[in-house]
Amino acid sequence: MLKLKQSNADIFIPDASDTTAALQRTTHLAIGAHQDDLEIFAYNGIADCYLQKDQWFTGVTVTNGAGSSRTGVYADYTDADMMQVRREEQNKAAFIGDYAAQLQLDYGSAVVRSDEDSGPVVEDLLNILKIAQPTTVYLHNPADKHSTHIGVLKRCIAALRQLPAEQRPQQIYGCEVWRDLDWMLDEDKIALPASKYPNLSAALIGVFDSQISGGKRYDLATAGRRLANATYHNAYASDNDAGLTWAMDLKPVVDDPELSLRDYALGFIERFKQDVIERHG
Repeated sequence: MLKLKQSNADIFIPDASDTTAALQRTTHLAIGAHQDDLEIFAYNGIADCYLQKDQWFTGVTVTNGAGSSRTGVYADYTDADMMQVRREEQNKAAFIGDYAAQLQLDYGSAVVRSDEDSGPVVEDLLNILKIAQPTTVYLHNPADKHSTHIGVLKRCIAALRQLPAEQRPQQIYGCEVWRDLDWMLDEDKIALPASKYPNLSAALIGVFDSQISGGKRYDLATAGRRLANATYHNAYASDNDAGLTWAMDLKPVVDDPELSLRDYALGFIERFKQDVIERHG
């Protein structure tokens, strides 16, 4: 049985199944910092599971959305108001995307950034992972420039490392949000197709009106980035996909507790640096 540390944590099961059963059917799990992160970086998993009976997507949103920017109709909303709006938006996305489950853990960003490997955030994530045992996991990546994204990623890696080797996911992807991963060498980055059901993709991002009306056109930017990734992927061949999301393979970091996220990311940067040097002779 799943127990979460925060009293205001939210568990939403779109088809009203039992929580444990919903988690146990999960094959693709995404853990993001903020409401709408999942729909931006893990659309590959959402689309692969959409309306399938043998594949199910579950989303985990770690923070509470209290620090959201707000203008227009949301200009006078308090932090509590915005937390409620963003929670409802995230659950609407889960319903539209036919998720197995959507969990919102309700932590403040400062807690996430400062939590230890034995702290409440890691404990919650570990409990979720133990019940769900997904084959594929989507996370933030260690070259992201948003401090809360990095904080969530660190907590995720800590939780995954505590799983027995046989219970760890087969694929663990670190995906782009704040900073894309186009700069990585082609042999280093993973292409996650993101062009299926364009109407679904648009609907999922469009649900987050508090962000779009607040002046951040994530709906247009996300579609544009995916198209740009696909178009500029190969200079010598026609496009195979109309949209791609780039990702790092994070499984080596999970399987090697001595390998730091920082050093792992710096390895990609060093290989990129050497590629630039060699092309200039």
